[in-house]
Amino acid sequence: MIPIIDIFAGPGGLGEGFSSYTDKNGEQVFNIALSVEKDIHAHSTLELRSFFRKFPQGNVPDEYYDYIREKSLESSPGIHKLLRSELFEKYPDEARLAHQEAWHAELGNDKTLNNKMDTRIKEIIGSSDIKCWGMIGGPPCQAYSVIGRSRNKGITGYTVEKDKRSYLYRQYLRLIAQHKPDFFIMENVKGMLSAKLNGKSLFEKIIYDLKHPGKAIKDIDKISTLEYQIYPLIQNSSDSTKSADFVVETEHYGIPQARHRVILIGIRNDFSTAVPKTLKKKKPVTVKEVLGDLPELRSGLSRGNKENNTYDRWLEKVWEIVDLDWFANGADKGLIKSIKMTLEKISEKNLKQGSEYFPYPATHFPDKNISSWYLDQKLEGACNHTSRSHMVSDLHRYLYAASFAEKYGRSPLISEFPDELIPAHKNARSGHFNDRFRVQIADRPSVTVTSHISKDGHYFIHYDPVQCRSLTVREAARLQTFPDNYFFEGSRTQQYIQVGNAVPPLLARQIADVVYDLVNRSVSEI
Repeated sequence: MIPIIDIFAGPGGLGEGFSSYTDKNGEQVFNIALSVEKDIHAHSTLELRSFFRKFPQGNVPDEYYDYIREKSLESSPGIHKLLRSELFEKYPDEARLAHQEAWHAELGNDKTLNNKMDTRIKEIIGSSDIKCWGMIGGPPCQAYSVIGRSRNKGITGYTVEKDKRSYLYRQYLRLIAQHKPDFFIMENVKGMLSAKLNGKSLFEKIIYDLKHPGKAIKDIDKISTLEYQIYPLIQNSSDSTKSADFVVETEHYGIPQARHRVILIGIRNDFSTAVPKTLKKKKPVTVKEVLGDLPELRSGLSRGNKENNTYDRWLEKVWEIVDLDWFANGADKGLIKSIKMTLEKISEKNLKQGSEYFPYPATHFPDKNISSWYLDQKLEGACNHTSRSHMVSDLHRYLYAASFAEKYGRSPLISEFPDELIPAHKNARSGHFNDRFRVQIADRPSVTVTSHISKDGHYFIHYDPVQCRSLTVREAARLQTFPDNYFFEGSRTQQYIQVGNAVPPLLARQIADVVYDLVNRSVSEI
């Protein structure tokens, strides 16, 4: 197998795509030999998934699924840790390999860590049967993203040149210069294209450095001939002068999400002169196609004790929407009628709030390929499928917004909400927050799932007005194309952050196909 080093791995989206890729004979092609992540919760997810992959497909032990079923947000961290240690102790060989693969470390200027990583990489690529190897990863993007730059403007004395996150790509670059991978994949936010560093285009500098890593990292090789050709994945050219050529719009490649990211492939000049093929466009996959089979859930009620957070209490609060003046006097009688019908449907449901493991009968998607990717019959339920608790006022807004979207095929602008449902915020009517509440439309790909989903659910309202809530972690993970048996560790907030920061594994699998095709045309025997 072809070794892969996964840097800034997050919860492992890129690695999952590469490790799941198989050749025409059904044989695994890539092996994630090392993955490095600094966030303790993402690392915990990464390590558990590494453990999962150590078993042949279809032969993951029942104890893995038992672990998921027994895990809940109500469990104390100590109990959870014990359950995990018991799982690993039962399968010590697989656990040892998972520990060896998934490292909890922060890349930077720590020479001890750098030396340790260099030694480990040399061990991985030093075997005589290794004909080629690659590196994948996406340096953290807070300093590059449009939202991040907007927030940074409000910080007194902030300059992008002093923000160490602006230079994290150089840690990736150092490893390229030091170890000379045959190919690499780098992913980052679209905002990188417009970011400036010392008054110059950051993206142009990164491209130049990636083409000439030996020159960029001078303390490694001052007179280096190491060079790479850098290719976009949607154009067959390494000479593209258009930065937009490097933007992959995932909704065109079978991902149920309009996630636009900069992704590039680097190929070492003395490894191959072959031009990589491009990603093949696929038919759109909609939100409902990947969420429609999951169990219906209600939200909880925030600002109340657990004793009051019952279905009957929740139903009572949802029905309070009919007491608002606009419900009796609003101009859109058709929409009001639809909301009334939805309330009657809700009353018949007795919906649950979900849990970290929520049993439900295994189903199949209409599309067999989607079913085979997401579903695992041994799971017998949905993990990380717990709904949030919402304020009563937000319940009413979500019900209104989802009903509006169901009728009109789009989310309502804030100016289209009844006055009684507009938040009592000084900027609510300014026109700057017209999309403050955004429904994920059933028959389209979703908007980009970001880590902001951890803050509130306003941008990620479920399309079904009966459920009247924001998306769960599992639903967000489905939009990101994580398989259902991919379990996210940490609190629900930490899970949302992991999902929002990840690369869609199903997109990464398509990138792996591009890489493998290139390797086949570049190496006589794999």
